[in-house]
Amino acid sequence: MAAKIPVTVITGFLGSGKTSLIRHLLQNNQGRRIAVLVNEFGELGIDGELLKSCQICPEDADGGSNIFELTNGCLCCTVQEEFFPTMQELIKRRDSIDCILIETSGLALPKPLVKAFRWQEIRNAATVDAVITVVDCAAVAGGTFASDPEAVAAQRQADDSLEHETPLQELFEDQLACADLVVLNKTDLVDAETLAQVEELIKQELPRVVKIVESNCSQLDPSILLGFQAAVEDNLDSRPSHHDIEEDHTHDEEIISTHLILDRAFDPEKLQNQLQTLAHQQEIYRIKGFVAVPNKSMRLVMQGVGTRFDKFYDRPWLPEEARQTRLVFIGRDLKSSEIESQLVAL
Repeated sequence: MAAKIPVTVITGFLGSGKTSLIRHLLQNNQGRRIAVLVNEFGELGIDGELLKSCQICPEDADGGSNIFELTNGCLCCTVQEEFFPTMQELIKRRDSIDCILIETSGLALPKPLVKAFRWQEIRNAATVDAVITVVDCAAVAGGTFASDPEAVAAQRQADDSLEHETPLQELFEDQLACADLVVLNKTDLVDAETLAQVEELIKQELPRVVKIVESNCSQLDPSILLGFQAAVEDNLDSRPSHHDIEEDHTHDEEIISTHLILDRAFDPEKLQNQLQTLAHQQEIYRIKGFVAVPNKSMRLVMQGVGTRFDKFYDRPWLPEEARQTRLVFIGRDLKSSEIESQLVAL
């Protein structure tokens, strides 16, 4: 009987650096044949295309990509409809795959996905090697999940009965609770004292002893991330979740995704300034997309977490593709018409 395919689940909140981590793994695959399953929140796939642009992930015998995109909802809510058929296709190709990486949506719970590996049709062919949780150190330090991490830590030490968590805080904790490894990413954006405070906060949320590794740009050696052999599906009881007693899990209905496709180019700095203004005006958690830049032959990738942005050119525009600007916005109760009108006016 063929060995089971090891599957690494990479989870973490919006903008933590999951796609960058996978992109780095693909570019430093050390000869591994890696298939990638990307789950995005919203209809316009950006992460999957960004991974394809690195041109490293091997193609199958028919010339198709080994990157599979699921864009119709978070996997924790659509495991049977979205995930199962894709895994069946990957299992059929198990002889040409050394490992599978699954990037969950930033709003997804990892545990319902891992439970799917107990299904007989998957269990006999694949196993969850590990759950890797990526944490944006600067975002946590800035209060994305707690208004004051140091104060919250002090409160919890004083009163274990406190239950003042928001849905996003619960999601953050569930992603940590399921982890076999925590990647504390973007550490270069905080000072040593803040880094120590965030690491202590994370340790308090971990139900087990879990290794925490630091990273600046999700650039870690594959040997650190692969080969855990944890068979996570067999020990889920040690990974508590806020949603263990719920039969069904639903997301905060006010958190939505909207996207814009504009047939025009933008000055990168002017666009970034306007996006930062929008992030101040509305509760936008994540902005990501591709930007056409005047007189540039390359496509600009622009990514924002709150008001913090980074950008880089990933590849030349292809001769057959339209030089469009495509942006995805994820946040709470977004006003799509205002977003569009402000960008069109630039």
